[in-house]
Amino acid sequence: MPPDRERDYEVGYRKPPGHTRFTKGRSSNPRGRSPGAKNLKTLLSEALNACVIVSDNGGRRKITKREAIITQLVNRSATADWRAIKIVFNLVRDIEGQTEPASPETSAFSEADEKVIEQLRARFSKPEK
Repeated sequence: MPPDRERDYEVGYRKPPGHTRFTKGRSSNPRGRSPGAKNLKTLLSEALNACVIVSDNGGRRKITKREAIITQLVNRSATADWRAIKIVFNLVRDIEGQTEPASPETSAFSEADEKVIEQLRARFSKPEK
């Protein structure tokens, strides 16, 4: 460095020279992510939802790759393939382990709730003339 220019800060690890630092308000990636870029979840979902033609019972039909994979897995597990059986059982356990949202018919009201509901019904129902 020329002797006429003195530094008033230290240059080293994680301390770049001032003229190479990012300026305020300017991005290091000005164009950013392209709008059409897809993440792994989207790519996988699109690939599994793509259709394939399979021959089934002497005919041909279109199914998704997702359906084809599950069908092949279940068929392999039916032929005593232990790895396939383990995968199917794990899938079933995961599906059955997920809690389903309670339907409105199964949600029970307490006695206080029932009283409030009856009062509201009485207030809003008008006797017919």
